[in-house]
Amino acid sequence: MIIENDTIAAIATALSPSGIGIVRISGPEAFAVADRIFRAGKTEQTVASFASHTVHYGHIIDADGRVIDEVMLLVMRAPRTYTREDTVEIDCHGGVLVTKRVLEAVLAAGARLAEPGEFTRRAYLNGRIDLSQAEAVAEIIGAKNVLALKNSMRQLRGVVRDAVADIRAELLHEIAQIEATLDDPEHLSFDGFDEKITAQTADQIRRIRNLIDTADDGRMIKEGIRTAIVGRPNAGKSSLLNALLGEERAIVTEIAGTTRDTLTEEVRMRGITLLLTDTAGIRSTEDTVEKIGVERAKREAEEADLILYVADSSAQLDENDTAILRACAGKPVISLLNKSDLTTVTDAAAVTKMLAEVTGETAVNGLKTESGNGKPIAISAKTGEGLEALEERITEMFFSERIKADDECVISSERHKQALISAAESLRRVQESIEAGMSEDFYTIDLTAAYETLGTILGEEPDEDVINAIFAEFCLGK
Repeated sequence: MIIENDTIAAIATALSPSGIGIVRISGPEAFAVADRIFRAGKTEQTVASFASHTVHYGHIIDADGRVIDEVMLLVMRAPRTYTREDTVEIDCHGGVLVTKRVLEAVLAAGARLAEPGEFTRRAYLNGRIDLSQAEAVAEIIGAKNVLALKNSMRQLRGVVRDAVADIRAELLHEIAQIEATLDDPEHLSFDGFDEKITAQTADQIRRIRNLIDTADDGRMIKEGIRTAIVGRPNAGKSSLLNALLGEERAIVTEIAGTTRDTLTEEVRMRGITLLLTDTAGIRSTEDTVEKIGVERAKREAEEADLILYVADSSAQLDENDTAILRACAGKPVISLLNKSDLTTVTDAAAVTKMLAEVTGETAVNGLKTESGNGKPIAISAKTGEGLEALEERITEMFFSERIKADDECVISSERHKQALISAAESLRRVQESIEAGMSEDFYTIDLTAAYETLGTILGEEPDEDVINAIFAEFCLGK
């Protein structure tokens, strides 16, 4: 295992006016570097003599002996540190200039400026965390909502590692059993082995598929639910976007067809993130620009995780509404009856009837939903009526208690998903070899491929380019 031998340093807090700024030092010379610039009041003790995990008051000085700042210095001895190396953290005043000057003093004393993610990279290389946990650190830093943070914390605690490691341990046992039997056929036998490994690979494929099936949930938790707002012109789509945002982002007028292009904004509600896209009103038109907007609206609907279909309750439904609902078939859809503050012309029963006619279904919910509760919601984008009910419906549809369970393993990395797909395919080839009556030594080829592919998730089968790419996305100081 490669372990860098130099000492690195970086500012670990945001560079902005704040109460505190932290400069982190890690490596074999961390204490020696700190000794050159830290003066602990009247005592002549060196940093190297301090007990581990203690805090000390003093001053940071520059090369000329001038005081830069009054600080608290934390001493942490390997291996009980984030990087498993000797570590020093200098807590200074949080101004941009003073924090930079402390870092400059540290670098002048012999440390090297850390690269983005280098502290976490060392934690991985030194065996403190695996690669999936290192990626979870980056996801924690970039978490956009409560559920994303919670899922990343689960991964940091090792739920992905444990699930993958369990399957790898079984595969390794199977490979070893085949190799041992081939080497010692006089004392070991393959009797009943095909039946045993067929059942084992079937179970492993099932568990891998279960992990793969969580990837869409993981993507939505991490990135947000791609949500398209669709409807006829003047149904109130842009007003709904503004109401959910709490600000006037989309232009709203009484002129039908005002929205000609898509507009996407992030909205956080109840611990989740929606990537809300306001689209052009869908209708038949000869206007060239509006026609482009309509096509873009349809494309957004096709790619969305959720569709908010907005109908104007103060007007009759028409053939444009029928076309919109037909285009939304097969997607999770929430039907909204907007303008509830006006005289009602179209009610929930009318929308439900149209849904049934479009889809050929008689259920209250004419389109696919996860919650099974698709009754249209009466709202007023103008007054805010019904928006709380909309939030409740979205939560019901996408985030059940199953996903919220503390021990749930939810895959949020596309890299992990692709590795799992590849491993499942290798195990499927093992089953094909068994069905074809091939000799047991052929099984080891694909069993080993599955074992190694799953190892890339944990970083136990390292690919230097992949590892470099992962840590390049980290921020400085982490």
